[in-house]
Amino acid sequence: MDELLVRTPDLGRMRRRVESPLRQFLAAQHDALRQENEGAVADYIPELSKANPRHFGVALATIDGHVYEVGDSGVEFTIQSISKAFVFALALDALGHPLVEARVGVEPSGEAFNSIRLNNKNQPFNAMVNAGAIACSGLIVEKEGEGAFATILKTLSSFAARELAIDEAVYASESATGDRNRAIAWMLRNHGVIKGDVDAALDAYFRQCSVLVTARDLAVMAATLANDGVNPVTGLRVASSYSVARTLSVMTSSGMYDYAGEWTYRVGVPAKSGVGGGIIAALPAQFGLGTFSPLLDSHGNSLRGLKFCEAISTHFDLHVLRRMSDVRSCIVADYEAARLGRQGRLAHDQQILDAHRCAIRIIELTGVLGFANADYLARRIDAHDPPQFLILDLRRVALVSSSAVTLLASLIETLSAAGCRCVFSGRGLDFALLEALGDELVDRAGLRDFMRLDEAIDWAEDQVIFRHGGFADAQSVGLHEQELLTGLSTEQFGALLTLCEPRSYRPGEKILSAGDPPDSVYFLQRGMVSVKMPDGVRLATLFPGTTFGEMSLVEYGRTADVWADSAVLCQRLSLAALDQFRKRYPAAVERIMRNLALMLAKRLAQANVKVDLLSAN
Repeated sequence: MDELLVRTPDLGRMRRRVESPLRQFLAAQHDALRQENEGAVADYIPELSKANPRHFGVALATIDGHVYEVGDSGVEFTIQSISKAFVFALALDALGHPLVEARVGVEPSGEAFNSIRLNNKNQPFNAMVNAGAIACSGLIVEKEGEGAFATILKTLSSFAARELAIDEAVYASESATGDRNRAIAWMLRNHGVIKGDVDAALDAYFRQCSVLVTARDLAVMAATLANDGVNPVTGLRVASSYSVARTLSVMTSSGMYDYAGEWTYRVGVPAKSGVGGGIIAALPAQFGLGTFSPLLDSHGNSLRGLKFCEAISTHFDLHVLRRMSDVRSCIVADYEAARLGRQGRLAHDQQILDAHRCAIRIIELTGVLGFANADYLARRIDAHDPPQFLILDLRRVALVSSSAVTLLASLIETLSAAGCRCVFSGRGLDFALLEALGDELVDRAGLRDFMRLDEAIDWAEDQVIFRHGGFADAQSVGLHEQELLTGLSTEQFGALLTLCEPRSYRPGEKILSAGDPPDSVYFLQRGMVSVKMPDGVRLATLFPGTTFGEMSLVEYGRTADVWADSAVLCQRLSLAALDQFRKRYPAAVERIMRNLALMLAKRLAQANVKVDLLSAN
């Protein structure tokens, strides 16, 4: 699926599209490692000894849901200890972190994964060793009773984005040879870590280890952890942010048993292995990796999987502690609304805006807004001399972190106290931000949000105009005040007016539709109208003294809708009537066309200013 045949239009022949560089790397590393035959298949559980040592599969799932697969990525095997990470996350969410953390520790043990030993608080050292995993399964049994394993299997399936099943033969083998785990479980019962039925807890644990998965499943499961608990394939939230962060933390310190320190040093990606031959690695906000090869080293980790993970981390410099970022990159543009040179206001109202050029400041943001970005944004805004209105445009922002929300809430409160009103555009007020601010501050700060930046700017400009005595003159604007008709004589104005047809519209009424015949021009005399694309994207707000439908003069079809925002009065001039006017006043129509060219040139100049503003940041 990564290669498509495409036809080149110039030569009329077929050629192959270039294969994804990442898939090329995965395939090359798989080929290089598949010949290695060191290690041995696990045999302490008899059924595992039947695994084919030649099997080797790799899958990588990105957080936007794309999955790369190489080799035996579709071969099923039992998940074994990899299940521990996901059951730990389930326990945290299902029973609450205070209870789970009171029963299970979070420190590395420094001993074998099946050690019969607790920490100095009589807790399992962590959830990635057998004692901690059995304790977590016991907690699920404590809450769910007979339905415990069904809950565990449903959760594992949700992480994998498909319904999983268990290998009954492996389950029987696990149960028949699990005396050491029974000893661990009874020890936990003795110290009050397991409070319910020990046999039920063990049965749930043996079953969860016997769930069948593939390397692809593991990649998707790992990618769900990397994606903050949201499965990138289904789009469903499987685990909370809290449980994911804590699970990844324990995976980092203890997921690879007593090789964990070496793993963190060399690979630097949270991971978990299982004696079935699987490894998961979850790089937060990047991808999830799943490998399968049943040949294990002395620590119980897949040898090929270890080498593959180290190779991809080294080649692409993916160590989780090796991160680089520029906090300044979160700001696309920072400018005052006056620099846009927007048109369409009445002369008196435009004079007010010109006199208060610094009243409205716009900051367009992009990417993921995290702690450092939000701090940089706050420092960029001088709270000692803030604008009257600050518009934060979030349309390019993919995510606002909880730490950024906390800083923004404090910033908004400070700006509000200094007399600055904050406005959001692009995605509306983030729920988490509203929650952090609280209803009282939202009301006190007068926060507003708009889906479109232009709508936010128009609203802020209206507020500035109103604050400084605008909107007082509600009389109609005559044709002599129309920019398109500048330069016409009194006689020509009179003749043109006799050819116009007055039209009025109610608030919310559609005046023109995209696709309508380009047969007339409208001169707006009273009220406001919005020009919008058919999908609702607003292109402009027009005020008295402006024209719409003027592109019909150059034979363009209607490409946008025009709506009345208030009660509207305008004059409609049909192209047929304009032809009559041309016959009598040809020089006047030539002047109208020159005015149209000047208007279009101004719009282009405004667009260039916006491009300059974007490129300057």
